Amino acid sequence: MLTKEMIKVHNFSAGPGILPAEVLKQAAEACINFDGLNLSLLEISHRSKNYEKVMDEARSLVKELLGLNDNYKVLFLGGGASLQFAMVPYNLLRTEGTAGYVNTGVWATKAIKEAKIIGNTQVLASSEDKKFTYIPKGYEIPSSLDYLHITSNNTIYGTQMKSFPKTSVPLVCDMSSDIFSRQVNGNDFALIYAGAQKNMGPAGATMIAVDETKLGKTGRKMLSMLDYQVHIKGDSMYNTPPVFPIYVSMLTMRWLKDNGGIPWIEKLNQQKADAIYTEIDRNSLFKGTTAVEDRSGMNVTFVMEKPELEPEFDKLWEDANHSGLRGHRDVGGYRASLYNALPLESVQALVEVMQAFEKKFA
Repeated sequence: MLTKEMIKVHNFSAGPGILPAEVLKQAAEACINFDGLNLSLLEISHRSKNYEKVMDEARSLVKELLGLNDNYKVLFLGGGASLQFAMVPYNLLRTEGTAGYVNTGVWATKAIKEAKIIGNTQVLASSEDKKFTYIPKGYEIPSSLDYLHITSNNTIYGTQMKSFPKTSVPLVCDMSSDIFSRQVNGNDFALIYAGAQKNMGPAGATMIAVDETKLGKTGRKMLSMLDYQVHIKGDSMYNTPPVFPIYVSMLTMRWLKDNGGIPWIEKLNQQKADAIYTEIDRNSLFKGTTAVEDRSGMNVTFVMEKPELEPEFDKLWEDANHSGLRGHRDVGGYRASLYNALPLESVQALVEVMQAFEKKFA
């Protein structure tokens, strides 16, 4: 019989990422008996009053956690953040207008590609010249833009915007990998979107919070399924929504609120990031891959000073029940994702492994 301690895995997966243990237990129960109905969440109508309560609470929690005013509408849609790469310009870019983008990595590059298909798109700044290892700063933002699109955190390369552009232009932000991880003023953005699977729930749902006053101005005839206004009118249920990912996202946001909200998790996330970055900078066998001032608080990327020792390190962390530490193929090395549900104890366990590795091989 395996004990809880024996099967404990420190989950550093970049996505789908770790979820709170209590949320997983509640979600598992709902798959068998949801809301005392003796029916599974997976087999009831999304139009039932029981599920409508889930959707209403999920949207309400987004507004509360982001501090959004009454202009904002919250949607949960399918298609991942990748669909939003097209829906954003489709809904915000005028047929004769121009959108501005900042390119900070793979996902921003893909967003730019989709926007160029929709209409006139201008890349205002890019960090591609140094393999996306920093966040561009000091670029000019034309006041004539229909919107400016940024990516707050770059999962693959391990960079993060520590502050956001100050502009009168409507600001759109892909927050897929750091949503709800730190305090932001949601009202500074015309639109925020985030795939659930990195810091909010399982794969299959994408959250969109949009200032409704910015919609309906493109001059194009809209396809219903790609029209935010259609989904808003349908209370985010114009078609059958991804019910299970939305439910788990609701539970995760409830967990976050009940534990102290964004201020609580921001403090914890900072402790986690400080612990591992301190060790990377101290340890003679590791080094970070990004500009220090732009280091992500969610996705910590690092490589070995002696790459030939990677198999030895891999064995050490795998034997210590660590998972998901290999870096993305575009960066190599290692990536430790510190999403909200990852406990500080897991980061401390990784630091101990790194210290043991140095003691043995330095």
